[in-house]
Order: sequence, then C-alpha cells, then structure tokens
Amino acid sequence: MTALPTLLLDFSGVYPEIGLASALLRAGTAGPVREIRLTGLEGSNCYCDPDAAQAIREAVSSVTEPVRWIDSGDYHYLTKLLAEQQREPFTLVLLDNHPDDQAPEFAGLLSCGSWVRALREENALLQEVVSIGPDGVFPASLSALDGRRVYISLDKDVLSPEWARTDWSQGSLSLSDLETILEEIFRRSAEVVAVDICGELSEAKGSRGEDQRINLATDLALQSFFSSHINTH
Repeated sequence: MTALPTLLLDFSGVYPEIGLASALLRAGTAGPVREIRLTGLEGSNCYCDPDAAQAIREAVSSVTEPVRWIDSGDYHYLTKLLAEQQREPFTLVLLDNHPDDQAPEFAGLLSCGSWVRALREENALLQEVVSIGPDGVFPASLSALDGRRVYISLDKDVLSPEWARTDWSQGSLSLSDLETILEEIFRRSAEVVAVDICGELSEAKGSRGEDQRINLATDLALQSFFSSHINTH
C-alpha cells in the first residue's frame, strides 16, 4: 500500500475540526493531501445556486486526485460537478441511505437531494446509476459493473451510527459490510476512476468528541481501503 493523492474539499470547516489531513499523513495512506477550502461560499449549503456552482467548478478544475473527501451530505451534489470532468463513459455507484434522485424543489438549483437526477439528465457520458442503500442492490447483483469504468460516490450515512455520525438518517451497514460491497465493486469493474466520500458532521451541526472520534476512525479505515485497492486495481 502506498500513499494515495487525496483531496479535502471543505465547506463547513469539519476537516480541520477532526484533523483529517494530518491524520491521513500520519497513517501513510494519503499523500500529497490537498485542501480546497470554500467555507462561507454563499448559495452552496444543501442547495447550490448557479453562482456557487460556477465558483466550485473553477475551484475544482484542476482536480486529479482519485479520492476526494467532500464534506457532509449537504454537499453530496459535488459529485455531479466533479463528474463533469470525466472524458469517457462511466457508471456511477451510489452508496447512500437516500436516493438523491428527486425532482428539484426549486428550479435552477442543484441540491443534495436532486443531483443524481441532474447527473442523469445532463451528463451524456453517464451509462448507468447503480444505487446501494435502503432500496438498493447487494453485491451479488452488481453484474452491471462488469468491465465498466466506475465512479464511486459514498455517503457515510449508509453506515450505522456505530460507524459514522452524520446529520441525516442512517442505514444499518457495518464498516465490514461496506468493505465487502466495495470489494465486489472493485472486483467487477475494469477501473475505479474516482471516489467521492461525504457524510461528515461539523461542530456547527452538533458534533462532539465521541462523534469526531468515530468519524475520524472510519475515515482512516476507508482511506486505507481505497489506497490499497486503487493502487493495485
């Protein structure tokens, strides 16, 4: 296992709060670690207006890191913007306790609940969305990934509170369950082209010491998993 180039895309200030960058470097599973801080960006929390979307596109225009930490579930729509950089067909694997494919509540605004639908409608390179969550598939039914270029977008709210503390309703997967599913995704796919991970909990949203300890431990475990698999896949 070697250190994997990693991006922290921080809107809420959560990554400095939990010390993720320094913890990743100490663990030796990430490096270099680049931080893009967009704290205070207006029009970006849960709903992303056109001005904020343009500012984000400019900020991430040079992203090449295969693993991108993208703050809380309020910013899961970042996968839609980051996926615009793909230049070949890809399949999105969404691991999330929520489908995120609702019709937009407000016209013209991308949101954490509508971004999957927007991605389907606007990205011609997207071949399919495979959703793993409360109504999603299990590893045995991941044949749609065989030989595909796969983009993984993971919200930690798919995990039980024993393994992650988020500000959205959570699923029941253990970390071991999740890693078993991820193993199958890597086994079947031709290439995993990117991994986005959200589901953090900031102090402003009520995070305290135990929450931070749990989230950081799971973050380090996930980074270790992806560092091992992306480098050898």
